[in-house]
Amino acid sequence: MFNPQVLLGQLAPCMEAPVCWLGLSGGLDSMVLLDAMAQLRRTCPLPPLKAIHVHHGLHANADLWVEHCQRECAARDIELHIQRVQLPPGGNIEELARDARYAVFEDKLGAGHWLLLAHHADDQLETLLFRLMRGTGIRGLAGMPRSRALGQGSLLRPLLGWSREQLVSWAQSQRLSWIEDPANADPRYARTALRHELLPQLRQRWPGLPDNLLRLAEHAEEANQLLDERAAEDLQQASVPAQDAWLLGWPSLLVESVTALSPARQRNLLRYWLHQHNLRLPDQRHLHSLVVQLGAAGDSQPALRVGAAQLYRSSGRLWLLPSAGVPAGIDQVLTGVADTPLLAGNGRLRLRPGADIAWREGEWRVAYRRGGEQIKLPGRPSQSLKSLFQQAAIPVWLRPAVPLLYCDDRLISVAGRWNAEGAGPGSGESGFSMVWEPVLD
Repeated sequence: MFNPQVLLGQLAPCMEAPVCWLGLSGGLDSMVLLDAMAQLRRTCPLPPLKAIHVHHGLHANADLWVEHCQRECAARDIELHIQRVQLPPGGNIEELARDARYAVFEDKLGAGHWLLLAHHADDQLETLLFRLMRGTGIRGLAGMPRSRALGQGSLLRPLLGWSREQLVSWAQSQRLSWIEDPANADPRYARTALRHELLPQLRQRWPGLPDNLLRLAEHAEEANQLLDERAAEDLQQASVPAQDAWLLGWPSLLVESVTALSPARQRNLLRYWLHQHNLRLPDQRHLHSLVVQLGAAGDSQPALRVGAAQLYRSSGRLWLLPSAGVPAGIDQVLTGVADTPLLAGNGRLRLRPGADIAWREGEWRVAYRRGGEQIKLPGRPSQSLKSLFQQAAIPVWLRPAVPLLYCDDRLISVAGRWNAEGAGPGSGESGFSMVWEPVLD
């Protein structure tokens, strides 16, 4: 049976948090959690509690739901934050709405904050069945985790041990009011059809199904722990950081270390690595394709979109990059020797003149590769930028973002790493120093 005192035992992980946020939809589950927390606060030293309601704008009564949440929070003296979101067109509405909610939650969580969500045992059952029907892997069979990292903070689902029926009973005993979202009864939504049609039939035919599925989730969680332990060992071997200062900020794996593993361990390692970066995992087909491409010829550059990121193989490493890649540079004129943010958001130049050398007259500008550029290094013949990049193992995806310093039409420096003859620090009339610091979002 549910009651606030029993709930208190589930809150142990977040009792020292600077703030606890409560995801409040206004439905039964979140209203039970809101009221129980308000009651506990009267007798227990809980962290400061704030609620957050995400306004998706998907229903005509969405504004009324906001008013309901405002009224209920005010009655309990709990601060409420309302966040409106606009979903992009197309795609699965349920998934888009979920992604939008979690983006809001992640944005709100400060360092050490906890987010409380009111998912219960029936939600867990529905999640397991839904994933089974979609052919989930071992990680998916573990269902929703009770807690996990989220942004700068953590997420906790303290109601997973209670069924919806138990929560309804307690809500009625407390005379709580809540919102019934019409979408929860709309058969067009896959989860709704599962909840109202398939699950009742399965329960009638196999009464022990709920307990059996939850036990399966426990077994899957244990198996995941073992797989993660092995993946952590493999990751230690494969994640030797790049030594190049331009590349330190981008996560990467050594392709040679990854391909030395069996295909099953490669896939396990990649799932673990992506999960460590809070990315939605690719399906088995795409993951298998990536593993095959990792073993392909060394000059291939396979890429795979993974949620808000992409995996890209280049220069002997598998890189984890933003989904749009690293922005290519935009040409700009320089007005003097100073720290200069680059227009495309691809970093910053730190320029310094020689100790006793004036900034040479002429038009100084930053440009980017268009093909065929060459530079004459001190005491060496002219070399193409392509050759220099290849010798230094600069990945293909980074090259369009590398700033080139020109004075009039003469290439003076390639991001401070390669300087033209007579143009290096303290040499000749154009002596200077230049450092490129890529900015990583």
